[in-house]
Amino acid sequence: MADIAYRTADVDGLKVFYREAGAADAPALILLHGFPSAGHMFRELIPLLADRFHIIAPDLPGFGKSDMPARGDFEYTFEHITDVIDRLTETLGLDRFALYVFDYGAPVGFRIATRHPERITAIISQNGNAYEDGLSDGWAPVQAYWKDPSEATRDGIRTLIQPETTVWQYTHGVPDETRVSPDGYELDNHYLTRPGADDIQLDLFLDYADNVALYPTFQEYFRTSRPPLLAVWGRNDPFFLPAGAEAFRRDIPDADVRLLDTGHFALETHVEEIAGAIRAFLPA
Repeated sequence: MADIAYRTADVDGLKVFYREAGAADAPALILLHGFPSAGHMFRELIPLLADRFHIIAPDLPGFGKSDMPARGDFEYTFEHITDVIDRLTETLGLDRFALYVFDYGAPVGFRIATRHPERITAIISQNGNAYEDGLSDGWAPVQAYWKDPSEATRDGIRTLIQPETTVWQYTHGVPDETRVSPDGYELDNHYLTRPGADDIQLDLFLDYADNVALYPTFQEYFRTSRPPLLAVWGRNDPFFLPAGAEAFRRDIPDADVRLLDTGHFALETHVEEIAGAIRAFLPA
């Protein structure tokens, strides 16, 4: 078993919780989680990679065990969250690293990559979208909220942060739901029910429009920097379609794209396949 440490870092007064494993002098790999999860979603992946990589898996601000300041004290935008994670990498002395990005972790990781292309050794995108091709019809209620950010449309998407929706996100598109441990979604729901967490998540739903607006910027980075890229994707994802994975090849023709017969949280059912793909993809 890998020796995993559970640490916190002070990032400009904000406590950021992170998991760390592997030798400090090994190639660095940063794991960035998505909604509504936290670094615990990598609990089974980390031991499969820690013998070859120095792994850092932070909880984004407002998620997991990182600080969740009140909305009046912290601007819950993807740009601001990126500022925090960018500073975390500097605080930890990480000047060259690969990125594993999933869901919300994708716009955070891609922002970091566009800011510091010289620091990025490779990108693994697991259902981490950067193309409008990848947006499914499941985004329609959120897109309506972008166009009309009224209280009525805000209340209309509160179903997305209900406990049963979290379970559905984990199990939709999974051929055998008995392979999905309840540990992940039960912990996610615990964090989602904290006072104030619901409105923080609704703020981030609204700000996700800024991520879509930045897709051309991310794509320009892919074309100009050509980072080695592995897209390993749950093909039955109700939010991010396989077309989003295939689209990487438009800008990085030699991108390695693999589609798995599972849903959004592909690590829950295919962690060994994903770990094997990463070990074959990334140089030790």
